[in-house]
Amino acid sequence: MIAFLTSSPVIGRTAVLNPANGFLEELQKVYSHPWSVLFICSNPDAYELTDMFVASIKRAFAQESMLFSSLQILDRRTQNQCDSLLQKADLIFLSGGHVPIQNRFFQEIGLAEKLKGFEGIVIGISAGSMNSAQTVYAQPELKGEAVSESYQRFLPGLGLTQTMILPHYQIIKYLILDGLRVLEDITFPDSMGRSIYALPDGSYLLLKDGKEELHGNAWLISDGTIRQINRENQTLFL
Repeated sequence: MIAFLTSSPVIGRTAVLNPANGFLEELQKVYSHPWSVLFICSNPDAYELTDMFVASIKRAFAQESMLFSSLQILDRRTQNQCDSLLQKADLIFLSGGHVPIQNRFFQEIGLAEKLKGFEGIVIGISAGSMNSAQTVYAQPELKGEAVSESYQRFLPGLGLTQTMILPHYQIIKYLILDGLRVLEDITFPDSMGRSIYALPDGSYLLLKDGKEELHGNAWLISDGTIRQINRENQTLFL
């Protein structure tokens, strides 16, 4: 398996793939023929949102002449076809969205076990990248989550990597949720005894040949502190 765990594969809200940090080049290295694609949703019941997201991703790849021979969506509509859809896929997208909702769906369909032995390509987008970890850091995102005693911030993930990813760093470092600074008041305390890698859009973690490579700007949050560990157009082997 080769996996691209991105903060976002596109530029902003466009349908244009982000070439930063060699992302396009690395994709083109593994593209040899039109892919059979499976797009795994973030919310299994948000059909319209998922369909819009899929259409945008397809346009972005087509603009770079990376074509899809087929495109299937795995959500509530096709949940009973999960095994056959996975078997046919060359490329799997793990959608962005709300981490706990997606995590529950992944557990419901037993995705972690089903992906064992998958030899194709995985592209994680935001929440999909976060849920790829063995242990997922589900940073509070919605109103009430930061102060809820029942909200679980650490969840079992797909186990594609041991690295906990925190995407959209360029945004979250300024966010306030439930009267708390998301980074300093929530994530810093959560990082005690742990390592969380904050990635802005345009940076990504590449898993290939049993190695993990951080491409682009990245910050390590650990034991209540943060420091930049990689920069634009640089690669750091973890």
